[in-house]
Amino acid sequence: MSEVFFADLRAGQASQSVLTKVQRLYRKAKLGETFRPGDLVAVKTHFGEEGNTAYLRPELVSKVVDMVIKGGGKPFLTDSSTLYKGMRTNAVDHLRLAARHGYTYPVVNAPVIIADGLKGTDYVEVPVNLKHCTTVKVGSVVQDADAIITVSHFKGHGLTGFGGALKNVGMGLGSRRGKMEMHALVRAQVVKERCKGCGQCLLRCPPGAIRLKGRKATVDPEKCIGCGECNVACRYGAIDLGDWNNYIALQERIVEYCYGILKGKEGKNGFITFVIDVSPLCDCYEFNDVPIVPDIGILASKDIVAIDQAAADLVKAAPGMQGSMLKGDLSPGSDKLREIVDADWSAQLRYAEELGLGERSYDLIKVR
Repeated sequence: MSEVFFADLRAGQASQSVLTKVQRLYRKAKLGETFRPGDLVAVKTHFGEEGNTAYLRPELVSKVVDMVIKGGGKPFLTDSSTLYKGMRTNAVDHLRLAARHGYTYPVVNAPVIIADGLKGTDYVEVPVNLKHCTTVKVGSVVQDADAIITVSHFKGHGLTGFGGALKNVGMGLGSRRGKMEMHALVRAQVVKERCKGCGQCLLRCPPGAIRLKGRKATVDPEKCIGCGECNVACRYGAIDLGDWNNYIALQERIVEYCYGILKGKEGKNGFITFVIDVSPLCDCYEFNDVPIVPDIGILASKDIVAIDQAAADLVKAAPGMQGSMLKGDLSPGSDKLREIVDADWSAQLRYAEELGLGERSYDLIKVR
């Protein structure tokens, strides 16, 4: 059974502040043991998308950076390029956005390096020989790093149910080519009777796979990359993303990317997850909705599977937020994540455990 350390957000004095608790959790989880003095330590996080305000505040991440420096490591913050239209499709815009969101050297005390280069083409193919992927295409910067500490914002997700440490590593550190490979089985289809011909999906489609014909949207399946942008853009529920079994395959491909990214770095990985501002959709969108549950706390572990399972369990155990997108049962114990996307979000956890990435069983240890 893996250890997962947890701190709530209550504070009555400076020694109980969130910033202090981040460092306390880091020490309790012994994340300093994941690297040696002089090691280049990748601190994987998500800098948010333009217009989104649910991303992690840089002050929170900076406390992890401070602990790495104190342990003799050489930290840098990193993320990779995206498939969708936005401010993170190339390193120049990505770095500008990170700085705009406060991820600058004076704040975080570390440089920001985009993992897959200027245009998302700088990657290494790592052999895995698993169910879906023979190789995974990993940003070369992370492949060269000596250790990885992943700082995640736990939230809902329209394709995988939730985004936690597994998705932050697997999708977040896969190159643009790798992201296309992970999304390959998801294909958008238009429900004609619901389509109003507004064209919002067309504007959001990264590869230009959508056209208006006879005042109805149509999708070219040969061009569709399965990113789900059109589904989020549509206010009328006119986009169907296909067979839910494909969503399971997407989760499993993300896990296989995790497997390849962490391969060769056994014992050199640590994870911190903030279960706060639990918005129903990913921080990749240029907006964020009302959180689906109240702020819960912070988790730390060396086990990527256990920390995601613990975060999902805490969200399930919390009361649902009135006024959020949740329309069903808001009581503690109800499956809020399943209401976001009607698919089995636990598939990623089962497969990750099967591949030996960690354990779903855990001991939740309260840290004050």
